[in-house]
Amino acid sequence: MSASRQALARAAGLCCVVLIGAWLGLLVVGNVRTPVGPMDTTMTLRPSLTGGTKINVSPLGALELRSHLAPLRLDVDVDRLDPDRAQALVSHPERISGLQQEIARDVGHGTRDVALRSCVAVVSGATALGLAVYRRPRRALAAGGLSLALLAACGLSAYATWNPESVMEPKYSGLLTSAPQVVGNARSIVTEFGVYQQELAKLVTNVTKLYDAASTLPAYQPDPATLRVLHVSDIHLNPAAWHIIGSLVTQYRIDVIIDSGDTMDHGSTAENRFLDAIPDLGAPYVWVRGNHDSAETQRYVAGLKNAHVLDDGQSVTIAGVRIAGMGDPEFTPDRSTADTDPDGAERTAGGRLAAALRAQARAGTPADIAVTHEPAAARETDGTVPLVLAGHLHRRETEVMKLGTRLKVEGSTGGGGLRALQNKDPEQVRASVLYLDSNTHHLQAWDEVTLGGLGLTTAEVSRHLPTPR
Repeated sequence: MSASRQALARAAGLCCVVLIGAWLGLLVVGNVRTPVGPMDTTMTLRPSLTGGTKINVSPLGALELRSHLAPLRLDVDVDRLDPDRAQALVSHPERISGLQQEIARDVGHGTRDVALRSCVAVVSGATALGLAVYRRPRRALAAGGLSLALLAACGLSAYATWNPESVMEPKYSGLLTSAPQVVGNARSIVTEFGVYQQELAKLVTNVTKLYDAASTLPAYQPDPATLRVLHVSDIHLNPAAWHIIGSLVTQYRIDVIIDSGDTMDHGSTAENRFLDAIPDLGAPYVWVRGNHDSAETQRYVAGLKNAHVLDDGQSVTIAGVRIAGMGDPEFTPDRSTADTDPDGAERTAGGRLAAALRAQARAGTPADIAVTHEPAAARETDGTVPLVLAGHLHRRETEVMKLGTRLKVEGSTGGGGLRALQNKDPEQVRASVLYLDSNTHHLQAWDEVTLGGLGLTTAEVSRHLPTPR
């Protein structure tokens, strides 16, 4: 073996020793127990490909923040709610006003402590493993020095990519999916923090009922100017979808439900009774036809109480929001129809919808939201409406198109329906809650709700804010 290859092999071996030793050091002694407000927590730095911060509230779930990009993640485990400190807040409500500053100080102290302890853990672990492998103090010290340099580089990367706005876009899992009720409108929580403080005081009044309270967290009073739209799609005859939609309507106090099609599977008359749940969902139901929905399906939905069918660019105004839609031009429940240009009909239908939107704008009644089933049709509306919704793909996509229209494609709220049983893995159940300003009707934020598919009981809610152009 040449000298250069030997040197490269030694360097690679040293890197492996450094990484393994640093990881073992963090694993063994790289955590700090520290109080944060009324809670006792354990803070730990962990190797990670994506970075960020994860707050574990066992057994209620977790909260993930995209706080930084670095190969290190900060884990904060909430061990317990201290009854004495919690009771002190209840007995002296005036202390709530300083709780935010107290928590910020506690987190700052804890982060510094865990950073210092992690430095010691990383250097000690790499040095000890280096000594065990090489049995030479100089090589062991080199391993320790290299581990310290790597940790410093990770720290600089985290500092350079620090995102203080990450708290505005949290991702919840487990029972903490009820957290949006506490957070309310993403933009009003800062201006109405006093209401949140009062609700927090109520939450800690009886710590013995913490687990019961977790599923019915006190509702933060949202901005009264916020309109809430539930976007669902591709239910495909899954009866469980109606229970999920009804629960979301109640939990988020939805003003209108928008279904972007494929509610059925074959569009047959026998399937129509499946639609009888729509009038009892608790909110107006706006529907467009998908390629699995027949003309008979459309007529049946139109005859249901509280349902609004949109086609050929027709529009309806609900809760002040004007919604226009176009049904899918094709009926292909089994995809047996051959078509040399499958998107041609969709683009034509999208063009007709765009023409109707322009006509409505000229008449002084511009639409706020457009709805189609296939994204190919939705793309034709770019520049004619602020927001267009679609489905069909059974996966989520969102983008701002060239002329400024935001396209949001929803996944399958029915988890792909019964056809998903043919797949190796269950398809996830997806829906989104859109928060609109009541004056401009522009999108302020949206929550993506994702549930495990058939046989799974996972749940998470991820909040997103529009990126300014």
